[in-house]
Amino acid sequence: MAIKIQTIKDIRFYLARELEGTFHGEEIRAFSNIIIRHVLGLESMHQAYLSDIKVNESQGEAVIKICRELKEGKPVQYILGETLFYDCKIQLNNATLIPRPETEELVEMIINENRKFTGAIIDFGTGSGCIAIALAKNIPGTVVTGTDISSAAISIAEKNASQNNVKVKLLVDDILSTDTGNLDKAGIIVSNPPYVRNSEKEFMQRNVLGFEPHWALFVEDSDPLTFYRAILYKAQTLLQPGGRIYFEINEAMGNAMVALLESYGYSSVVLRKDFNGKERFIKGEKHAG
Repeated sequence: MAIKIQTIKDIRFYLARELEGTFHGEEIRAFSNIIIRHVLGLESMHQAYLSDIKVNESQGEAVIKICRELKEGKPVQYILGETLFYDCKIQLNNATLIPRPETEELVEMIINENRKFTGAIIDFGTGSGCIAIALAKNIPGTVVTGTDISSAAISIAEKNASQNNVKVKLLVDDILSTDTGNLDKAGIIVSNPPYVRNSEKEFMQRNVLGFEPHWALFVEDSDPLTFYRAILYKAQTLLQPGGRIYFEINEAMGNAMVALLESYGYSSVVLRKDFNGKERFIKGEKHAG
């Protein structure tokens, strides 16, 4: 059958037909909304449902190309080169992870608990900068620094900070290095470091394994807390007395993370579940004395 896309209604019909059997109906509807808004440059979701809006030839061809890449397993966020994270538009490339809804939960927790905070924040392993940018945008008066081992990720994070009209200091830095000389002290430290054990790869979706940077996802089974331990070591110097530390964690590592934070002298250690009921976040407070 010849492909002829002339309206938004045609886009929805085409995507539903082409993606059937690869994705379920809810996913296809979500993809359709994202693709329509991106290709047609629509500002509101309401416009994406106006089925008679005309589509020109180049826009139709763009939809077909995106659909082909989706069928190959490429995540839609990488195809489009951007996503939304906590009301921030975030550009992505193959050096940055796709921000997850769970990480939005972490950001929301930090914002809700620190609305009057006006000090410095460090985000270790910032990637696209999504956490650092969302915090800078939503907690006025903070000075946010994001670090990452990848200069390509830092380059994207700089673009994202500019695009979202926030000031974030961005540095190339290795979490596993013990050097803290290029970082100032902070009242809040946050990180969503690599935490998926190599043995858990078999349970990961193919679009994650095939396209997202493995070095930002996986850790050795022999030492799955290596990045957390390195950050806690740095925090001995960098986190101010009375400061707070927040982590996103592997759901299987909750008890081990509680023990780790307590071994570094943190008090008020709290383990929290995500919207799926999995132990996903932990926070602690550094002794003021």
